[in-house]
Amino acid sequence: MNVLVMGSGGREHALALKIKNSQLVDKLYVMPGNPGTSFFACNVDINPMNNEEVVKFCLERLIGVVIPGSEIFLANGISDELDKVGIYCFGPNKKAANLESSKVFAKELMRKYDIPTAKYEVFEDYSLAVNYIKTREFPIVIKYDGLASGKGVVVAKTYNEALEALKSMFITHKFGFAKVVIEEYLEGPEFSFLCFVDNNRVIPMPICQDHKRLLDKDEGPNTGGMGIYSPVNIIPQEDIVWAYDNIMKKVVESLKQEGINYKGFLYGGLILTKKGPYVIEFNVRLGDPEAEVLMPKLDSDLMEIILKLRNGEVPDVVWSQDFFLAVVMASVGYPISSTKGKVINGIDKIEQVYHMGTAIIDNKIVTNGGRVLCVYGKGLNIEEARADAYNLVEKIECDSLIYRRDIGYQSL
Repeated sequence: MNVLVMGSGGREHALALKIKNSQLVDKLYVMPGNPGTSFFACNVDINPMNNEEVVKFCLERLIGVVIPGSEIFLANGISDELDKVGIYCFGPNKKAANLESSKVFAKELMRKYDIPTAKYEVFEDYSLAVNYIKTREFPIVIKYDGLASGKGVVVAKTYNEALEALKSMFITHKFGFAKVVIEEYLEGPEFSFLCFVDNNRVIPMPICQDHKRLLDKDEGPNTGGMGIYSPVNIIPQEDIVWAYDNIMKKVVESLKQEGINYKGFLYGGLILTKKGPYVIEFNVRLGDPEAEVLMPKLDSDLMEIILKLRNGEVPDVVWSQDFFLAVVMASVGYPISSTKGKVINGIDKIEQVYHMGTAIIDNKIVTNGGRVLCVYGKGLNIEEARADAYNLVEKIECDSLIYRRDIGYQSL
């Protein structure tokens, strides 16, 4: 079988490397891919947002399964277009992708089906939103309704911070033109709960804990993720089971009640409050950097899991008992700006690295984005995994890369 992975980041690198090891795969393509994937797969120079060209390529190359990495491809309707020509896409259709592409859609679905989430209000008018925050206690959370590459959420600790966030969304239209959700702030440890899904078959993965803030001690601006580890021992098993039954499975069942059959990766960004697990957000794809610890932790054949789900079967999924911890190396200036074209040395000395934002210039790997590399370690416990990861990070030389030094310490 020929397989296509869509995307160019660390998540797609992790997915493609896992798929490469499957005996079920004949030819592996990555569109457009990155320097890391070019070593073991065939990178395809086609814009993955061009649905017509993607479908044409899949038909010409006899692609059996397509795995979109990013939510933007799903919101663009690639799953719908592939379904029309009989090519299996392990990703939800455009309607189901609203679970991530529209915060309002997700919040209203959760409210309707009694899935625990923060209390909220939706605004289309700047003045009304400003009047509302004057009546709120801080901190509060302000979310842009549409897709914003993980940067459309502001935890405002003060009225002035909230006002600036509203100005950026309503006045300067930093992310585009959409509604804004204002919701109560929830307290507790956050965790990522991902599942494999096709129709009503929901197969859970080990939970992870992402580190969203740029700086040590969870300071600085929110990012797409600066590091992650799995498993997460600070979340009790009974809460994980409850979240699976009452959040992950329930949202799939709720979508079906709305006439939407979900397939693909389902990502629940959850928080353990004093009242139990609550939903912060849903994503409709494999997380990044969640993929960078979950794919090496997966002992089973990823393609076998996907094909069994496609065929209406329930796959047996086996996970390593080891701990995995990943550290993201980002450009100086991230998340506001990025440094491009800076040479990265030492990357050829390690195997446990995924390319997130790199390029090749004059046969040298250089920086080419905000988050540049993701290095993972593994061990029998969190301490061993952390030591392994940071030992590898120190082998990479580039003056323009920064990283957190406290990934995984929240687990202690």
